[in-house]
Amino acid sequence: MAFSVSTTTNYFNCHSSLNLPSSPFKLPPFWPWQKVKMGPMSVSPMGFGTWAWGNQLLWGYDESMDSDLQRTFNFAVENGINLFDTADSYGTGRFNGQSEKLLGKFIREFPEKKTRNNIVIATKFAAYPWRVTPGQFVKACRGSLERLQVEQIGIGQLHWSTANYAPPQELALWDGLVAMYDEGLVQAVGVSNYGPKQLVKIHDYLKARGVPLCSAQVQFSLLSNGKDQMEIKKICDSLGIRLIAYSPLGLGLLTGKYTSSALPQGPRGLLFRQILPGLEPLLRSLSEIAEKRRKTVPQVAINWCICNGAIPIPGVKTIKQAEENLGAVGWRLSSDELLQLEYAASESPQKMIQNIFQTR
Repeated sequence: MAFSVSTTTNYFNCHSSLNLPSSPFKLPPFWPWQKVKMGPMSVSPMGFGTWAWGNQLLWGYDESMDSDLQRTFNFAVENGINLFDTADSYGTGRFNGQSEKLLGKFIREFPEKKTRNNIVIATKFAAYPWRVTPGQFVKACRGSLERLQVEQIGIGQLHWSTANYAPPQELALWDGLVAMYDEGLVQAVGVSNYGPKQLVKIHDYLKARGVPLCSAQVQFSLLSNGKDQMEIKKICDSLGIRLIAYSPLGLGLLTGKYTSSALPQGPRGLLFRQILPGLEPLLRSLSEIAEKRRKTVPQVAINWCICNGAIPIPGVKTIKQAEENLGAVGWRLSSDELLQLEYAASESPQKMIQNIFQTR
């Protein structure tokens, strides 16, 4: 089945203190919001990321979580979310590809056919060293289609550029995108972790081949809003490319729930130990605005992304997280609040470590 989208307006209660509905098509009209255009599709102004689905190393995934993940997925869809981001490399060890498998399963088992058909899958294809020809990249796309068990992917994305370490491979990846688009395997194409210069290059290359570049996914948040990120945003605006913001909460640093004495387990804890002590100005401003707005710190942080024209894709593992994230949509920070947050971010000496694959 090929998944497309409609342009209907969705409603949901963005106040996380209230009980959101658990059955389809009973959305309380507290905050109306329109879907936004992404290439030929219309998507919710926020999507959800599925990096954690299958990742044992960083997120502690276990198969016993699958039923909770499915309930979380259903809850998100029932409340208007129709964009889900995944990747063929999501899932560690024996769970390699698990994120795509679970997402496909949850879509197939969602009870309302019309709603299923409105879901947009955005998956990413890894630029592995052995994928050196367009045909190998098309084969990777077919592998994702098989795991997802769909006939067409909404947005097929390059997971990263090889320009920094294997420039000859880059052109093969671009030609792979063209081939999967021309064969109808994907409805649109996008990139991830492309810096300003490479973004313009691939846009122009694809345009010359008759393939529009739909989206550019980049690490984008109040902890990742440096010169490159803002330049990417300007390029996207000028070329009609939709910016997708991954890690809008800085892996959890911008949730406000962690302190130097209360850290998450695993690699994130080591990272947070280095960064958290320098985030006091930013976290304080987020807290002040959240209290004034009767929102939460994560909702304010995600809304900053939306106000900057991006589609954030926070990760979700539980209904509680999904409900929290939903409260970020349907309202907008004022210009003064945006300036306050950006000043506080500039006054916070620590920034999020940037993805090593992002190019210039």
